[in-house]
Amino acid sequence: MGVVRLTAAQAAVRWLAAQHVVVDGVEVPYFAGCWAIFGHGNVAGLGEALEGARDVLPTWRAHNEQGMAHAAIAYAKQMRRRRAMICTTSIGPGATNMVTAAALAHVNRLPVLFLSGDVYASRRPDPVLQQVEDFADGTVSANDCFRPVSRYFDRITRPEQLLDALPRALATMLDPAGCGPVTLAFCQDVQAEAFDWPEVFFDHRVWRERRQPADPGEMAALVSALKSARRPLLICGGGVLYSQAEQALAELAVAAGLPVAETQAGKGALAWDHPNLLGSIGVTGSSAANAAAAEADVIVGLGTRLQDFTTGSRSLFAGRLFQVNVTPFDAHKHGAAPVVGDARAVLEALAGALGGWRAPEVGSGPAMADWNAAVERATAGAPDTTLPSDAQVIGAVQRAVGEDAVVVCAAGGLPGELHKLWRTARPGGYHLEYGFSCMGYEIAGGLGVKMAEPDREVVVMVGDGSYLMLNSELATSVMMGRKLIVALLDNRGFGCINRLQQATGSPGFNNLLADSAHQTLPEIDFAAHARSLGAHGEHVATLGQFEAALQRARAADRSSVVVIDTDPLKTTEAGGWWWDVAVPEVSDRPQVNAARRDYEDRIRMKRDLS
Repeated sequence: MGVVRLTAAQAAVRWLAAQHVVVDGVEVPYFAGCWAIFGHGNVAGLGEALEGARDVLPTWRAHNEQGMAHAAIAYAKQMRRRRAMICTTSIGPGATNMVTAAALAHVNRLPVLFLSGDVYASRRPDPVLQQVEDFADGTVSANDCFRPVSRYFDRITRPEQLLDALPRALATMLDPAGCGPVTLAFCQDVQAEAFDWPEVFFDHRVWRERRQPADPGEMAALVSALKSARRPLLICGGGVLYSQAEQALAELAVAAGLPVAETQAGKGALAWDHPNLLGSIGVTGSSAANAAAAEADVIVGLGTRLQDFTTGSRSLFAGRLFQVNVTPFDAHKHGAAPVVGDARAVLEALAGALGGWRAPEVGSGPAMADWNAAVERATAGAPDTTLPSDAQVIGAVQRAVGEDAVVVCAAGGLPGELHKLWRTARPGGYHLEYGFSCMGYEIAGGLGVKMAEPDREVVVMVGDGSYLMLNSELATSVMMGRKLIVALLDNRGFGCINRLQQATGSPGFNNLLADSAHQTLPEIDFAAHARSLGAHGEHVATLGQFEAALQRARAADRSSVVVIDTDPLKTTEAGGWWWDVAVPEVSDRPQVNAARRDYEDRIRMKRDLS
């Protein structure tokens, strides 16, 4: 067997570039490229290796480590987890800057490979610049922060460890059940060490997609329950999209007459006007979907992890619950009857097992007509003399962009309004990060979406709070020629949390800029800031001007930011469901005590339902 002498960093890069998958019938590299902010700890080893492999593994420079990781994660999400990216940083703050993004990927079950620099394995110059020292454990480094938010973690202290670590990393990232972030903490002296590698280690490899069928007994229980149901309901989660099961879902829903509701991650699997779709579910759900969920006697979750926004903090579902999920951890939640398997495989098997059975008519037509009328009212234009609501701005964006556009969002009040109101015409048109709901994901995530689907228009909707938290990848989008349209809604603070704060009995405090302990309220010119980063930027006063500015942004040659002032207090009243947010049990404020009494009433109702 032949060998080739390479540094550990060179070997890692060569192996990663040799890994391939099949996407839509075409063989492509699994890794689309590598994001890198070089520093002490990765510039000499991995930097040299990546420079030598630019023709097979492109490297991109970002402006913020968390931002570049968000872009990589958004790319994987938009690619339905079929492809991924690499992120490499220096050993200290560069590495820890990515921990938030690692948590986001972990919560959302999305693949990304973190190759963060680490301390010297030899400890010759210990402690090196940026090293975190644990007074009681000499093996700890900053990268240990990644352990609880990685699906697989390894520290590379010898070159030959890569022979096992790299295949394990890819096996984790491509495993439908175990999919998530992988961290390989790469000691910087080891990156530069040479080793005689078996040549076969670098052979071209194609990883095949795995589809796990459900256990026959679990399938039989689901089929029996559906056939005896009077008011069944399917809940479409992100696993339907990751499994490319939207056609199977549509065919089953039509053939069996099954109503479908959608989570944030599952939105878009069915077109918004599909006859079986009841819209969004849960705390930010449509009135039609939530009414159906409250009355359903059999509820089937499809590829959803059933977080509290979906279940109304476990107060929405009273019927028997089944969970179809490729991950046993999720399939057993909330006392569900598990059906462990790939969403598409289960849906196709279910269609065959149900034969000509159809669900009883549940009369969803009038409920959807009422809901669609409520959406029209919420998203209609506003008088020029008043500040528009988030919903009215969403309506303006929807009217201004094409049906093929992708809307991107993550945090604040916008995700709830978008879940209710955005009308997604085709799969992939709705990209919300609401598993971790991470402020600052929006623009960086939009860049990752644009890299995944360069021919689709990408519209990022973001509040002023999230924009101020992380906006630097706007400059990266300009630098890379990846055009984004950013709709920036300025409500002068954290409007969503301000509303929640007041709803729990507290006065406005430390959320809106006007309620914060500042000597001077800042006059932030977001449009000028966008222009300073190389993008187009303009501030508009009315919804009519806003729609016109969006048309100019669509025709522009690079990324654009369109800013509009919005009302921080207005929100869509239609739809929705209770959300368990604990209120202080004792307080000097009568408003808090009243909110606590209402909270206790809700808790008692929840117990009665369960």
